[in-house]
Amino acid sequence: MNIAFIGLGHMGGPMARNLIKAGHKLDVFDLVSRNVEALTAAGATPATSVQHAVARAELVVTMLPSSPHVRSVYLGADGVLAGVAAGVPLVDSSTIDPHTAREVAAAAGKHGNAMADAPVSGGTGGAEAGSLTFMVGAELALFETIRPILAQMGKNIVHCGAAGTGQVAKICNNMLLGISMIGVAEAMNLGVALGIDPKVLAGVINTSSGRCWSSDTYNPYPGVMDNVPAARGYTGGFAGELMLKDLGLATEAAKQAKQSVAMGALAQQLYQLWGAQAGGAQDFSAIINLIKHRAATGVQS
Repeated sequence: MNIAFIGLGHMGGPMARNLIKAGHKLDVFDLVSRNVEALTAAGATPATSVQHAVARAELVVTMLPSSPHVRSVYLGADGVLAGVAAGVPLVDSSTIDPHTAREVAAAAGKHGNAMADAPVSGGTGGAEAGSLTFMVGAELALFETIRPILAQMGKNIVHCGAAGTGQVAKICNNMLLGISMIGVAEAMNLGVALGIDPKVLAGVINTSSGRCWSSDTYNPYPGVMDNVPAARGYTGGFAGELMLKDLGLATEAAKQAKQSVAMGALAQQLYQLWGAQAGGAQDFSAIINLIKHRAATGVQS
């Protein structure tokens, strides 16, 4: 299949390479030339623009940083809809707000192109291994059409409902993840301050009612687990600035839906504070360092 892949960063690059490995012919575009060069070396054909990339596409996949980028890439004068043939399915795997996802999908539909929002979970490791989870918002017929392609980049392909629901699932999941990571960090820090060995405490939590992914798979306390960011100075993984972005999407969506997300809003504030102090490039589990700093300086709330 001829696939146009636009957005070749930390996630998009490995995803595109997996499609090449699966035997597809890719036309690729990214504003960063070295990203295009890396995929060209892997067998893709470089494009000079978005419109050029989609000219012969039988499927378009995008992985972009934010909602404004998605609007521009799809709706711009040199965008996807300006160059793609009617009837070609479109898949956006960016993490954006549900409103934008639905708006762009509606515009695509008027052009004659069915569009799915299909954000992912699994991080760069999952992108490289082809083990991502795709949360797909699309009509069922489109979902069945694109599922075999998504399965070449991921292991868990979930139909969440109509357009926009993939983004709903993603931001709700990541809001909970941000909240739970802060909770685990506070509990671990408190326990160590009260005299318990962190590995013992983690073992108790992970066999008791406090167990969650942030405690048993991605524990933020150094020395508790191997092969997690806390074991390597919080490098790699899912950057705190990306968690802050997702928390912002969740709280903004909550305002539009007139729903209370008090814990989500507090998590957003704490990640904003931590980002201002640490820069936000470290893994999001490094939020434990903010908690330690606040304890050391006597901040209790």
